[in-house]
Amino acid sequence: MAEEREVSVLVGGRAGDGINNAGALVARLMSRLGYRIYLYFDYPSLIRGGHNFAVIRAATREVGTCREKVDFVLALNQETVTRHQGMVHDGTAFVFNADLVKSEGQGIPVKAILAAEQAPEIMGNSVMIGGFAKAAGIEWAQVEDVFRAALPKGTDLNLKVARRAYDQLAVVRKIPERGSPPLSLVTGNEAIGLGLIRGGLDAYVSYPMTPSSSLLHFLAGEKEKFGITVVHPENEIAVVLMGLGFAYAGKKAAVGTSGGGFCLMTEGLSLAGMAELPLVFVVSQRTGPSTGLPTYTGQSELQFVLHAGQGEFPRLIVAPGDAGEALAWSAIALDIAWQFQVPAFILPDKTLSEGTYSVDTAALPSREDGPAGPGRAASPSLPYRRYADMPDGVSPPAFPGTPGAVVKVNSYAHDEYGYTTEEGDMVSLMTEKRLRKQEALARAMNTFPQVNVLGKADAPVALLCWGSTKGVSAEVGDALGLRVVQPVVLEPFPTTQLRVALSGTTKLICVEENATGQLAAIASEYGIAVDEEIFRYDGRPFTYESLLAKVQEVIL
Repeated sequence: MAEEREVSVLVGGRAGDGINNAGALVARLMSRLGYRIYLYFDYPSLIRGGHNFAVIRAATREVGTCREKVDFVLALNQETVTRHQGMVHDGTAFVFNADLVKSEGQGIPVKAILAAEQAPEIMGNSVMIGGFAKAAGIEWAQVEDVFRAALPKGTDLNLKVARRAYDQLAVVRKIPERGSPPLSLVTGNEAIGLGLIRGGLDAYVSYPMTPSSSLLHFLAGEKEKFGITVVHPENEIAVVLMGLGFAYAGKKAAVGTSGGGFCLMTEGLSLAGMAELPLVFVVSQRTGPSTGLPTYTGQSELQFVLHAGQGEFPRLIVAPGDAGEALAWSAIALDIAWQFQVPAFILPDKTLSEGTYSVDTAALPSREDGPAGPGRAASPSLPYRRYADMPDGVSPPAFPGTPGAVVKVNSYAHDEYGYTTEEGDMVSLMTEKRLRKQEALARAMNTFPQVNVLGKADAPVALLCWGSTKGVSAEVGDALGLRVVQPVVLEPFPTTQLRVALSGTTKLICVEENATGQLAAIASEYGIAVDEEIFRYDGRPFTYESLLAKVQEVIL
């Protein structure tokens, strides 16, 4: 077996320096060399100013978290050098803008290079990428291929300035090629968008709110290609009501927001529950309460999403752990919402939504592997009963324009035809009908592998994790010989599958990025007791080293 190798690169500078794009170019270069990628982007809640940085981790194995030390630092300003001293080790190589930075390592005269080619200032990050490629011993042909694929505008000029830096520097730490074919690089939000499209998405409605905003931007850019409608209304109340309007018209719709925006959607969520309108909610979590830390991560919305809305009605909640799962489960969530006419939630966080992952799209299940939505009822029984009482609680669907059918939905308590009623017997009948869908939904979800088991599958000590903590938990589990159990579906809670996954454990440690142990609390309601809890709630994701140390504290 080939020796496992990895390298971490930090790119830092001011807001406006194109740090995210520079990080993405480094990630593409490393992917071309055959490595598996995880990219984390850190930035303050400022339109201009502040310090931005990206950490790219490239390894011979699948990764979903950062390390605390980096092997290369690309410094576009002095703050990058001073702020990240704790992330360097004795062998860290520095490549820096010599016009602005004083440091050990190799400096690049960025202004002079740009002036020589009459290039704009924003191309300074291309200069830095060229210098990094040389310092890392990456062949120029690889650099050229990546630039041509990633920079369709101004490609030749970007290559000219990058080549000047490449020719001026020396190799200081060669990154070897692996020879493995590169995988697709996809952010979590892009994966969610692609999954929704795979599931048959017709419309996406969203008001921008970090960290869900890039999903809106991505789908807006893809709407012509895939024939979808993308709408940016005036606020989140309009978002959810417009999404429900699409659903009423027979169009598969999704809406996107974060916790604060979802607060405004909860009345619309209850309308979806009473009117039995299928709608997917993408709620990308960040640190709260209130405005909190708008550009940092957290896992504090699970209980909120689980209990949001007045009254009792079924819902589906999935929390993918990486971009591959986000793509697969977003399609499933949309299908299930329509099959059972319920709201469905996709619950990522900033770490997943804005992180970039290597994804083997060929290994993902096809859409045909999941259940298909019911589609338009060709000839419903007339007179049409929108809320016909069925054994599984799921009424035959029809939409406006169906010949002979009057399609009436209602937020009030209603009868089978959708007409308002206050008769106790009918109210009870319709309540029981809606809740029977919960049982049918749970049975359907049990046909899916809802719980992943990673690490050492028969180890007596297990880590219980959810969402984006999957990657770091799996890596720590491998290092310490632990079982790692990750429920992807969180409602209906996969009690049976989770008990099987935990069978034989003698100690269960729950890993969450919140302060109250929200998954642990839900598990306890189903008789699954957690022995130890490890939390992080400063807005930053667990690194491998930070979680490793905390787990060692509780098992040794």
